[in-house]
This record gives sequence, structure tokens and C-alpha cells, in this order.
Amino acid sequence: MEGRRELAYFIAKRAIASLLVIIGTIIIVFLISHLLSPDPAVLWAGPKARASTIKSVIIRYHLNAPIYDQLYYFIIGFFSGNLGTDPVSGQPILKEILYYFPNTLELVLTALIFIVLIGVGLGYIAAVNFSSKKDAFIRILYTSAWASPTFLVAILAILIFTSYIPIFPSGGMYSPSIIPPTRVSGLFVLDSLIALNFGDFVNGLYHLILPALTLAFLNFGIITRISRNGILGVKWLPYVKSAKARGLSEKEINRSHILRNGLIETNTVIAVMFGWLITGTIVVEEIFSWPGIGRFAYSAISSDDYPVLIYVVITFTIFVIIANLLADIMYAVLDPRIRLRGD
Repeated sequence: MEGRRELAYFIAKRAIASLLVIIGTIIIVFLISHLLSPDPAVLWAGPKARASTIKSVIIRYHLNAPIYDQLYYFIIGFFSGNLGTDPVSGQPILKEILYYFPNTLELVLTALIFIVLIGVGLGYIAAVNFSSKKDAFIRILYTSAWASPTFLVAILAILIFTSYIPIFPSGGMYSPSIIPPTRVSGLFVLDSLIALNFGDFVNGLYHLILPALTLAFLNFGIITRISRNGILGVKWLPYVKSAKARGLSEKEINRSHILRNGLIETNTVIAVMFGWLITGTIVVEEIFSWPGIGRFAYSAISSDDYPVLIYVVITFTIFVIIANLLADIMYAVLDPRIRLRGD
């Protein structure tokens, strides 16, 4: 009972701290947007805005009020979902973010599945074959992948698997001839399943695999290294030797004693990596023409669409904070040795 109370206290404390960080981020982004231009209204209205548009922006965002009032309305508008209108497309910014973000989420979740399967598998093989040729090869592989430029890997993936070995399409989320199903979750593959449209489901997977594998190849090295080190860290501990002395099979020792304890750090890093992947999809989405929040951010940068860019940056930051919060909670749940009150 005491452990549950400590865990609840820990979660509440971290959640409050995360909320304060989010508010701090919003304040910093707001101040930066004011420092970029002596007249924020011109910046927020867009580079080709008319005088009447700039005037309406001043009124909408209270830019003629003192800066502390502007900040108050900015924070209230954000938490109420009133993000304003995209000066480039004329659409509500919140509507655009809610359209593009699930597409990125679909790509990231698929990549994360590949990362876990590849990373943990190779990490286990490297640890079991410590200091062997297999271990050396795996370390060279994940180090090379980790150090590879994102744009180069994405372009090579398209050249190899769409031109030389035409297995996958070169880009897009689905074929142009397909009419997307009704958005329920926002994830094309899942919505196709919900609509029982298996043709669209297969087509969505077909377009999803290559960009997800590209993203996974660039990031699996972190999981591989941490899994390898975690397994090696517990492989020669006394309780593992005791299990061997009791006559337990190698399979039982690996599953119940080595993997369970050796992958604790890996579990928490997976949660953190989710945040990294959300913010690191810009290049992959642009090269694969994937209509996600990363490509939306790139488009906003290219067109000097500062109102969109401001809220996309805040969105990215929020999900990084949430990912770190989940990692903290997972570590507290998985490792009973953690001192929750003292953390």
C-alpha cells in the first residue's frame, strides 16, 4: 500500500513539473516570436499580408495590448484550442495540426515497432556473443546506421527499393486512386481496418513499410546498444550464477533473469525515443512525400508561415515532455529499487 502511495505521489509530482515545463515552453516561444520582429503582427500575418489583414491580426491576438496581456491571451488561446488561422492556407491551425499529426503518429509507431524488434534482437545476440565476431559486426552496423545522414539513407532507400529492386512505392501514404476512409483515429491503416476495407489496409501498409524501415534503421542503434549493455550488466550477477547452479535451463535463465532485468533501461529509452521520433521525421517525411506534421513544419519554414511554425514547435515540445514523463513513470514501475520519495 505504501509503495502505491509513493508511486502516485511520484507520478503527480512529475505530471505537475511537466505541465510547468509546457507553460514555460509556451512563454519562451511567445517571447522569441516577439524578438524576431519589432512588429509581431507583420510576422504573424505572413510575408504578403495586406494592411487590413495585419490589422485583423493585431485585434485577434491583442497585439495592441501590453505584452503581459498578450502572453495571457496567447496561453489561454492555446489551452482553449483557439490557435488562430493559417495565413497561407486560410484554414484553422488546430484543424491542420489534427490532420497532419496522426499521419506522423502512424509512421512513428510503425518505426518504433521495427526499432524494438531489431534493436532488442540484435542487442541480445551481441550480448550473448560478447567479444565475438557477431558482437563486433553488430556494433559496427548500429554505429554506422546511427552516424548516417538522414537524407542520404532515405534517398538510398528509395533508389534501391523503388528503382533497382522495385518492391515498394517511392512515396505517399496511399495510392492516388484510393479514396481515404472516414477518419476515426486519423491513422489511415487503422481506419481502413475499422471500415473493413482490407484493400486500403494492404495499400496503406505497402506505402508505410519503407519510410518506417528507413526511420527505424536510423535509430535502432540506440536500443541495440542499451539492450546489449543492459544484458551484459546482469549476465554475470550473483543471482544469475545462482540460477545456473540450481540447474535452470539456459532459456529459462535468459527469459526470467537476464532479459527481464537487463531490459529495464531499454523500456524507458523506448518511451523517450517516441518523443525523439516525433520531432525527427521532417527529412524522412519530406523525401517520402509523407503528409505528416514534419512535412507540414518544413512547408511552414519554406513559406515563412510563422503562426503555424510557432504552434508546431510547441506541439513537438509537448510530445517530447510527455515521452519523458512516460519514461519516468515506466522506470518507477519497472524498477522497485527506485527511491520514489527522493527522486
